[in-house]
Amino acid sequence: MATRWGVCSAGKISHDFLVALGTLPATEHQAVAIAARDLARAQEYAQKHGIPRAYGSYEELAQDPDVDVVYVGVINPEHLPVGRLFLGAGKHVLLEKPLGMNTAEVRELAQLAQSQGVFLMEAYWTRFFPASERLHSLLSQGAVGEPKVVRVEFGIPLLGCARLVQKELGGGALLDIGCYCVQFTTMVFGEERPESILASGFLHPTGVDEMLSVILNYPGKRQAVITCSMVTLLPNQAAISGTKGIIQLPAQMWSPTEVVVNGQHEEFPLPAPSQPLHFTRSTGLRYEAQHVRQCLLKGLRESPIVSLAHSELVASIMDEVRRQVGVTYTQDRA
Repeated sequence: MATRWGVCSAGKISHDFLVALGTLPATEHQAVAIAARDLARAQEYAQKHGIPRAYGSYEELAQDPDVDVVYVGVINPEHLPVGRLFLGAGKHVLLEKPLGMNTAEVRELAQLAQSQGVFLMEAYWTRFFPASERLHSLLSQGAVGEPKVVRVEFGIPLLGCARLVQKELGGGALLDIGCYCVQFTTMVFGEERPESILASGFLHPTGVDEMLSVILNYPGKRQAVITCSMVTLLPNQAAISGTKGIIQLPAQMWSPTEVVVNGQHEEFPLPAPSQPLHFTRSTGLRYEAQHVRQCLLKGLRESPIVSLAHSELVASIMDEVRRQVGVTYTQDRA
């Protein structure tokens, strides 16, 4: 039986998610409903993607008995209230990153999912690309020995995007793109908590972070160096230097299609989209959808790859980075 998806929001990422679903067999994945606060917008998306039902409220989607799991692509400050809505209605949820605005919100959503007995995963799509699976396999095999230094960067000029510079909309480089760098480091170092966090950056006039660098120091003289920026384009690569060599993810490290191991290139092409995409390589969203389906078929209530503990650890690191850089949101004082 196919996994029946509901989609919450009719934004750009939801469009790309639906296109990605369309690259998967209909016998396994079906989009059966979409909701937006603007009914006309939901109806437009439903027509464009062949979705049977469109709703003008999230509450209607939460009560749809034919929906197995909801993909939530709303803006950052809405992750907690909208996540509460669907989890409270007993729906499985794939919730866009960051799972919450801070650790407290992540913990609340995780506890609610556990109390309701439903699946919840933060949508770090990067972790499910075939190139990422290959990377994880190489690390597990000790292909480059013990990882000692991780360097990862994510920078795109985004100051023209109003959502990203407005604090009340959950803006800032760290929550939007830097989170990919933190979760990548956390994956490499086996979900250990760093011994120390050193962060420095610059704020936009609105008070959100527009550029920052972070050093994470781990036991055993291991270190991660992270740079993220929404001011300028960076090379957008990741590298893991170990005692026996180096693994590199060329640009774009958050949607990788190539792994370079000690100079040897391995490529992992993506399927072609049936419609134009808003974001490069977004057909790669199909792999996280496949993972969610496999988790549900196995009766799991969280992902073994992006666990709720992983999401909480990433959020706690970002909380400390923001504290040092000087970024606070209304949610931090709740």
